[in-house]
Amino acid sequence: MIDEITFIEQLQDTLTKEKAFKKLVANYKERLYWHIRKIVISHDDADDVLQNTFIKIFRNIDNFKQESKLFSWMYRIATNEAISFINKRARESNLDI
Repeated sequence: MIDEITFIEQLQDTLTKEKAFKKLVANYKERLYWHIRKIVISHDDADDVLQNTFIKIFRNIDNFKQESKLFSWMYRIATNEAISFINKRARESNLDI
């Protein structure tokens, strides 16, 4: 794989963003899926949260400041999405957590 700085530049360039994002999904979907799955437990829920995670990454990649590694940033987004999902599910069930 190309170096991370070049890859991030491709993700942030409107001309190469789509192709680079497909590569990002291919490279990281499994690792992020299993991280999310440990939090939300259900396969179907993990798939939903993973999709939301990649949507958020796609929409916000231009704001990535490179103060951390790309995977660390995506991992944090995945964690926040999973926690938000659990909290929403608990509110819908009127449960306190």
